[in-house]
Amino acid sequence: MLFYTYRESLQKGWELIAMCLAFFPPTSQFHSYLETYFSKHSDSLEDLPSVPISHFSTQCQKRLDKMMQTGPKKGHRKPTLDEVEQAKKSVFYPSMFGSSLEDVLILQNERFPERRLPWIQTTLSEEILRLNGAQTEGIFRVPGDIDEVNALKIKCDQWTLPSDCPDPHIPASLLKLWYRELAEPLIPAEFYEDCIENYANPEPAIEVVNKLPDINRLVLAYLIRFLQVFAAPENAAVTKMDVNNLAMVMAPNCLRCESTDPKVIFENTRKEMGFIRTLIQTLDTSFMEGIV
Repeated sequence: MLFYTYRESLQKGWELIAMCLAFFPPTSQFHSYLETYFSKHSDSLEDLPSVPISHFSTQCQKRLDKMMQTGPKKGHRKPTLDEVEQAKKSVFYPSMFGSSLEDVLILQNERFPERRLPWIQTTLSEEILRLNGAQTEGIFRVPGDIDEVNALKIKCDQWTLPSDCPDPHIPASLLKLWYRELAEPLIPAEFYEDCIENYANPEPAIEVVNKLPDINRLVLAYLIRFLQVFAAPENAAVTKMDVNNLAMVMAPNCLRCESTDPKVIFENTRKEMGFIRTLIQTLDTSFMEGIV
């Protein structure tokens, strides 16, 4: 029989809460209890030697907030042991998913200090091309198998990429997920109205891009340069994903409407698509040559 000390039991209890919140949300009644509990233990004065309770509490609150927005883990498979282990480990070693661009660069700094772009962005983009995604019908529109996408996500958070991935839809789906789950949208909220107002005007639209923080500008320019490959007529003829379709599937991953008015959301969706379409058609991305 195993016997745990109080500290060991406390540690494992917090780990269990954190792992559960990585896969499914609490009931509405339990949600309020958890928030109160996390708030109660968020003070560092609660910490014990070897059990950083305040850190656990803060990370669990972040997972709770995210889970209430996204819902339970998608897919038919039960969580794998690797996924469970990653859920536990990421309490102290944050995931590249759901982080800010700045935090992603900090995470990769030890491995890739010379990189100006997120490793996961360039790696998944290159994997899509390696798997002939530019000549695959429905790329970015057809979802990859969700369980395979989840498995690839775990590998990426371990800084590895399997060489046997058979389907470009899998990294394409994961790449969209990474953009969509950024803690702050790729195009920050303070630039949203400028994008909506200039969705069909190339010069003002490009001015918006040039005003973005440096990391946002580079990541967005890399994405647009990548999409321009797929928008090329010889590729779009095969993929059935012309510039309009590419803008339609990518705009929600770059811009987030903060309005709760259904009419505003509906109208802005069309303009968000128009803004990304304008960038694909007119943004000169040649300056990105050689930047990684």
